[in-house]
Amino acid sequence: MDLQLTGKTALVTGGSAGIGLACARALLDEGVDVAIVARDAARLAGAAATLRTAGRRVVPIGADCSLADDVTRAAREAQAALGRIDILINNAGAAMGGRFVELGDDPFLAAWNLKLLGYIRMARALVPAMIERRDGRIVNIIGGAGRTPGTGFLPGATANAALLNFTRGLARELAPHNVRVNAISPGTTATERQNRLLEQRKKPDQTLEQARAEAVAAVPLGGMVLPEEIAAMAAFLVSDRSASTTGTEVQIDGGSSPGV
Repeated sequence: MDLQLTGKTALVTGGSAGIGLACARALLDEGVDVAIVARDAARLAGAAATLRTAGRRVVPIGADCSLADDVTRAAREAQAALGRIDILINNAGAAMGGRFVELGDDPFLAAWNLKLLGYIRMARALVPAMIERRDGRIVNIIGGAGRTPGTGFLPGATANAALLNFTRGLARELAPHNVRVNAISPGTTATERQNRLLEQRKKPDQTLEQARAEAVAAVPLGGMVLPEEIAAMAAFLVSDRSASTTGTEVQIDGGSSPGV
């Protein structure tokens, strides 16, 4: 399907690995120039070098999305380098797992500051120009725990639940300005971050491989989601092929979500 995105520009947070890297690559393949934002300088440089093989402009920007000043600077640098930002993929965010009784305030505050406020701040930095142009697309990569919390992931689940509400509310507010806002909630996804979560959440007597096998067995389709599946949906949602879609959450989880 031709998504007719050639000539558009995008900013992808958490763009140096996993889902963010896959989203950047999918957009580049569709003819989009992309700025990728990440904290790890070495990984960011490597990702940019890999992505440039697609033949489009790739702008790496080092920034920590848990810091308000970094978000503002990253948005400014991306706009200066690419001229404008048509598409925002909010993806930067990681939360610590663990048993609730063993978690203090810090894991919750860290998850809210990086993911919830990071998404809000980046949208705030880019939305005014989108409103002025009467054109913009935002996709928030959230996560199934926002709707169906699992054990051992309450800091992330609470941030995700808030982001679902933020997505719906922002979509409604920006619809008159032709700025569409949607969410993708991945299930268990084959990324390095998933390995870290499994290590944090596994039972004391489990190995990492046993925890991974248990997670896969819980997926009705019998496998982890691939980052490329998330990226393909993100590319569709920011295209005019989905011109009437806003305020929507797309769950990509192998059938894991119970009920409605």
